[in-house]
Amino acid sequence: MGQLYPLKFEPIPHEMIWGGNSLQKYYNKPFPGGKNIGESWEISAVPGNISVVANGHLKGNNLKELIEVYMDELVGEEVFNRFGVEFPLLIKLIDARDKLSVQVHPGDELSARRHNGNGKTEMWYVLAAENEPELISGFNRKVSSGIFMEKLNSGRLLDILNVEKVREGDVFFIPSGRVHAIGKGIILAEIQQTSDITYRIYDWDRVDEKGKPRELHIDLAMEAIDFEDCSDFKTTVKRKQNFPVLLADCEYFTTQLLTFRKDLVRDYSLIDSFVIYLCTKGEFIIECNGGPLTVQKGETVLIPSSIQDVKLTGKVESDLLEVYIRQVGLL
Repeated sequence: MGQLYPLKFEPIPHEMIWGGNSLQKYYNKPFPGGKNIGESWEISAVPGNISVVANGHLKGNNLKELIEVYMDELVGEEVFNRFGVEFPLLIKLIDARDKLSVQVHPGDELSARRHNGNGKTEMWYVLAAENEPELISGFNRKVSSGIFMEKLNSGRLLDILNVEKVREGDVFFIPSGRVHAIGKGIILAEIQQTSDITYRIYDWDRVDEKGKPRELHIDLAMEAIDFEDCSDFKTTVKRKQNFPVLLADCEYFTTQLLTFRKDLVRDYSLIDSFVIYLCTKGEFIIECNGGPLTVQKGETVLIPSSIQDVKLTGKVESDLLEVYIRQVGLL
């Protein structure tokens, strides 16, 4: 299929009851008007939503096909040995015109037992926050399942949930088991395990266009919730020009923020992984295999593992999220 190069993919729109049009308006998404697009799946291997290449001679091939052909050249030897032909990350942009449901995601063991799938640990990087919005992350104190159900049934769930004020640039790490909800007026980037399993706990008594409430999954959620989760919810980023700033690091992904104006060279010879760039501000040029590639705000690019040196040139001051999977056992 030819030599690998930096890959762009066709974004996949997801209409949501709480979505809006900010991804089309501010992040260059070519989605149809008149629809409430809540999520743009930038890179996905979720069945039924597998990303398709948008540039170069591999255009039209999907992500699973690429891994089947290129294997470790695309994703890295250790990543391929660990995950096989399943791409391990799902990258999203999220536009919350209204608040999302209060929800929780199961961990690996529970997901495997119930759904024959992965757990869902994720992180959020806030791109925009209008009118001093809030979001929910974890509990404000340790609670029992009994107290949780009492508060839920009495309509006082917010009494025990941790509510955070949100500003652009805030980072939230959301491990599986953490109860959470994105608030109204927030646009963010989400990095997560490849999973679409969500247990909805409370949906603000909201109904759809047919007057029906969305399904809740309270019984399923109870086994997934970490009731002692009441610390380390939020990180405020101190960015450094031309130097990576660590945002999140776990066994599933490592995410750094790069801020640069001129040239920045990245050496990936010491990591055995693909790298994902998500441009959150500005515009820059990638130079490596396949010639120069321009990346604009809102675009996502996959750098194959076989590419070890990448030169980035910012046309203006630019920010990007740099995502990869570190080797197991390394900090």
